[in-house]
Amino acid sequence: MSVGRRAVVSAGAGLALALAGAPPARSQGHRPMRTLFIAGDSTAAQKYADAAPETGWGMALPFFLHRGVRVANHAVDGRSTKSFLDEGRLEAILAALCPGDLLLIQFGHNDQKVADPTRYTEPWTGYQDNLRVFVEGARSRGALPVFATSVERRRFDVDGTALRTLGAYPAAMRETARESDVPLLDIEALSLALWQRLGPEATTTYFNWTATEQDNTHFNPPGAIEVARLVIAELLRTHALAPRETRRVDDHVPAGLITWPEPAPAVSEFEESRS
Repeated sequence: MSVGRRAVVSAGAGLALALAGAPPARSQGHRPMRTLFIAGDSTAAQKYADAAPETGWGMALPFFLHRGVRVANHAVDGRSTKSFLDEGRLEAILAALCPGDLLLIQFGHNDQKVADPTRYTEPWTGYQDNLRVFVEGARSRGALPVFATSVERRRFDVDGTALRTLGAYPAAMRETARESDVPLLDIEALSLALWQRLGPEATTTYFNWTATEQDNTHFNPPGAIEVARLVIAELLRTHALAPRETRRVDDHVPAGLITWPEPAPAVSEFEESRS
């Protein structure tokens, strides 16, 4: 499906909400600011005070970037490639993208939702087709599309082996990256290896485990910081970012730097479904 066809569904409340989160005009100085846009789901999304301590890894990404690169986090809880496009959210990003910007695309968790026709995609057909829509859109604006395979959930077998939970979606994204010549950040493989090194007990300190909830999908501040560190390392490895655009890649980042703002009125009036 082309960007043009997707644009038809961009009208309405979904587009209005997404446009409300569009970044302000960039500096007109000699070195205009580069923006890293995130299109994704709840694992990356901005969280607000009513959700603390849940933290999207996109919230931690600015800690690893120099001031010449900012983050425009358009990831939204509960979205798949299909629902993100159908709600016109890519069109809102394209309206703000400038040449030299990056569009980081991470979906898969909600594309798996077979029982939900508004979100489900088949990995080797609809999912790959939708990924190509993101690529086509970014390139049409002179921006660099970058794929990130979805971060793994916390799941172990009885022997303490970290398990894959994302089915064929990471492989489908890898294939699309090769065919479309898109830089690939293999966060699924790297996060799985990280959870394996930490083990079943230690990983609970990275996920959103509280006195009332044991959430094995979403992160707390330490987990979000470490996943953001994986993302930054991969952006450097693939040369999507230059070393001068990053900072303290190997340094300790205090979890206390994470803050949760109060929800903006436009967000609080439009209840988002969770991943």
